[in-house]
Amino acid sequence: MTTDALASPAGATAEPVAVVVLVSGSGTLLQALIDASSDLAYGVRIAAVGADRPCTGLERAQRAGIPTFVCRVADFADRGAWDEALAARVAAASPRFVVTAGFMRILGSLTLDAQPVVNTHPALLPSFPGANGVRDALAYGVKVTGTTCHLVDSGVDTGPIIEQRVVTVEDDDTEESLHERIKVQERDLLVDVVGRMARRGFRVDGRRVLLG
Repeated sequence: MTTDALASPAGATAEPVAVVVLVSGSGTLLQALIDASSDLAYGVRIAAVGADRPCTGLERAQRAGIPTFVCRVADFADRGAWDEALAARVAAASPRFVVTAGFMRILGSLTLDAQPVVNTHPALLPSFPGANGVRDALAYGVKVTGTTCHLVDSGVDTGPIIEQRVVTVEDDDTEESLHERIKVQERDLLVDVVGRMARRGFRVDGRRVLLG
């Protein structure tokens, strides 16, 4: 089945596409998006930045004048109540899609069903999903790994793949050195994909994500 996920890209209107970015940590991916969105030609407006805890990423957003919010799991009776609250906070910013940029929580159905959600992962999915993708790739002995930008579904790193970048594994790599090189590609990939999604739109055809 084909789904038109973003029917009116920024290129068809005068206004940039609104997105919400969710973070949990230092916010380096967020900063790359903030820097890119300062150019109107990029076609993206970061309408809000949310987090599941106080973090440096929120401080980056605040310095850029972007509205922020915190939605902590511990503040709610269960994950369902948290998902409902998070979905409401995201919806208040009226985003066309959401970007999880180092957001360390699994999203619930209310948030996922409301709009497309884009995520990055530091491995070439479907290989090495989960929180230890870099470590697992290195331990397996692969010669190349990389980063994947994908849509989020109810699984863990199982959503349709949008784009990927390859990173060579060096013989003397540690988890840290390999991850640092992956992060460089991950930032560039996320900025490229989010901008193209906003400017051109995209559609999902089964497991394929087609930009523009």
